[in-house]
Amino acid sequence: MRLLTYYENDVLKLGIKVDGGVIDVAAAAQGSDLPTTPDAFFKAGLAAVAGLNTLTADTKHLLDEATLQIGPAVPNPGKILCIGLNYRQHAIETGNEFPATPVVFGKFGNTIAAHHEDIPYTAEYSRLDYEAELVVIIGKQARNVSEEDALDYVLGYCIGNDISERKLQSGLPAKQWLIGKSCDQFLPIGPYVVSADEAGDPQDMMIQGWLNGEIRQSKNTSDMIFTVAQCIAYISRFMTLEPGDIISTGTPEGVISGMDPKIWMKPGDEYSIEIGNLGRLSNKIVEA
Repeated sequence: MRLLTYYENDVLKLGIKVDGGVIDVAAAAQGSDLPTTPDAFFKAGLAAVAGLNTLTADTKHLLDEATLQIGPAVPNPGKILCIGLNYRQHAIETGNEFPATPVVFGKFGNTIAAHHEDIPYTAEYSRLDYEAELVVIIGKQARNVSEEDALDYVLGYCIGNDISERKLQSGLPAKQWLIGKSCDQFLPIGPYVVSADEAGDPQDMMIQGWLNGEIRQSKNTSDMIFTVAQCIAYISRFMTLEPGDIISTGTPEGVISGMDPKIWMKPGDEYSIEIGNLGRLSNKIVEA
């Protein structure tokens, strides 16, 4: 199943993408007890998937996707967790040793953005970088789960771009990882959440990124130092993961900070990402 959110009269709604278009979940589920809003669905998580699957044959409430303003794949995640230095070649290109355990940091809700949503470029930026990443959506409460069982807690996957301002992150005497990673719209995600069963093996997906049509990143997720299952199991040792939490699992090599010379993103640039069968996420940098 492929889910998305979209705006109708400034209200964010939940949709299911099918061959004929996008099913309006609220209309198709009228009179049922199914969760019909994005927040209600992601809070219910895996417990709601079977019910929503019953709507996929609906042909009466189809919308044309091309006419929709797409919203963020997960509009209000409870926790936004990210894994740093999680691809072998990315660690090498940035001059870092392979970490012994997953490097975990966080972002905030202000960073969430949608497919085709513009990323504002402010006067504080001068070293803006992209990071194509596989994002995991948690589907049920997870605490102290084993690596063997960890994928059973996954609702689905989507594409993310962990945008980073490198000057703030690491280019000043007082390094500001939090600020450098958490500016407004610095985590576009989408366009779809693809259920775990349809997405396939998270350790065998091609992840590719293009800057203005030029290929910059191209790697299989098998190059991760820590698998998706290992990341979930590790994080769950220290905090309870809840339905609707997301984990952005790191980026492969090809980021601007690993290049020589470094030509940073600027207004007018667009970065597009494809991962496996999850679709394509594109965002343009614009003057604030």
